[in-house]
Amino acid sequence: MSWMPDIVRRTGAMALFAVSEADLLQLASGPKYIGKCEVLTPRLEQLQRALSKSDTLSEARKLGFDVPQTWQPRAGEDFAARIAEQSFPAIAKWDNPNDILPLLEEAGLKWEKAEFVSNAGQLDRLLDRFQTIGRWPLIQSYCDGVGLGQMLYMRRDRATLRFQHVRLHEWPPEGGVSTLCYNEPLHQHQAQMKLSERLLQELEWEGPAMVEYRYDAARKRYWLMEVNGRYWGSLPLTRHCDTLFAWEAYRRSVLGQVVDAPVGRQDIIQARYMIPETKRLMRLLIRRSRVDERVAEYSRLQELRSYLADFVRPNMRYYVFDKDDTGPFYQDVRNMVGKIFKGGGHDPR
Repeated sequence: MSWMPDIVRRTGAMALFAVSEADLLQLASGPKYIGKCEVLTPRLEQLQRALSKSDTLSEARKLGFDVPQTWQPRAGEDFAARIAEQSFPAIAKWDNPNDILPLLEEAGLKWEKAEFVSNAGQLDRLLDRFQTIGRWPLIQSYCDGVGLGQMLYMRRDRATLRFQHVRLHEWPPEGGVSTLCYNEPLHQHQAQMKLSERLLQELEWEGPAMVEYRYDAARKRYWLMEVNGRYWGSLPLTRHCDTLFAWEAYRRSVLGQVVDAPVGRQDIIQARYMIPETKRLMRLLIRRSRVDERVAEYSRLQELRSYLADFVRPNMRYYVFDKDDTGPFYQDVRNMVGKIFKGGGHDPR
């Protein structure tokens, strides 16, 4: 806030957007306007509720959502007894990463978006790793199915724009960042879309959000994973499908438009995030021993064929690469190479 007002004054900006959760948290505590520029980010109370996975899951249970078995380890608990009751495989992920990141960094511990735990011994070792800081990640039972994201723009307690995608590939392969996905037509999952809107209403959410599920098609069950209260990584797919979430925020807040936007493309468009998608392929082909048993049954040849064939699919688009604007892609490659030489690898968050 020390330098932003001057930029707003010099540029005449009328709207301010943010993507990362760290930036959102800083802006959430500040003014709603900087001069005439509207800060198009959620307010602090709503943002904190959405960022807390435990709070979101608690609210969802009240509304009748299916949620995975979840345990938040705390100091003084009998971990051995709880481990004995835990079903496997399980996933460990932090309730609110923004709170825990400084503690992990100070203790020299690596932050992981999600860790897959196959048995009681692995879980015991994982919990022991964090004894020094006295904080532990959530432990959730693994949910079968594919990743389904329902994206909504909330304005005054109703959704004014909707979109949904299905994840075909993720990094890591067991589940995580979307690396290959496609848009799901809006006539699919209509009842669940209404529930997603209801959840965001209960959270008093304003702006864009993705309600993330694991969808088990065989059992017709939607397991709620979390709410991403921000613009999500696969946002480029929405643009390729003419569903413009950032423009929705600008036109309603700055231009004062109230007419709903037309529904975007409903024909199937795929999009992939090339760097983590390539990392996924390399792990499947070369480092098979590191792939969790839940996705170990696959054909290396088929994975390679599919990866190469995607380059010539007529409905394929890309998260970053654009032949008319190649700068962002090459900068992404430079960032990846720099992190490799520094020993940090590529973080596709």
